[in-house]
Amino acid sequence: MIDRNDYPFVPLYNENSRTLILGSFPSVKSQENKFFYGHPQNRFWPMIAEIFGAERPQNKEEKIRLILENNLAVWDVIESCDIVGSSDSSIKNVVPNDFSEILAESKIERIFINGKTAEKFYKKYQAKTVDIPAVCLPSTSPANAAWSFERLKEAWNIIKD
Repeated sequence: MIDRNDYPFVPLYNENSRTLILGSFPSVKSQENKFFYGHPQNRFWPMIAEIFGAERPQNKEEKIRLILENNLAVWDVIESCDIVGSSDSSIKNVVPNDFSEILAESKIERIFINGKTAEKFYKKYQAKTVDIPAVCLPSTSPANAAWSFERLKEAWNIIKD
């Protein structure tokens, strides 16, 4: 079991962000890459690009641009936890992220949650203090093999204004 006490990176948003997308906690690959959804099989970046009619981002700078140009924000529900590898089912001893700064410094009016694990911890720790209803979407993780890319894209299309 690994205790990850230092959150690997800061939220991605700016003052124009209107839609917040929340994951659970960064995978080992994401931590190695020091950026969100870093596993090469995670479908998050290709799907976001396709939904917004953009080129598939190839590096961190292009991913940042894709998010900010579409008034999105990305962060995670969990700041720190005990976790085995990247297994969401092993998460214990959760310390939730505080969303007050991102909500105060942006125009967030919608929240979407990437998968059931993130939703579970969001409901437990943040839902009571955040005045914006959150919608859970199917996980973009490669572990969610039951959802094809096309099916995911159809569900996730709701994030587009």
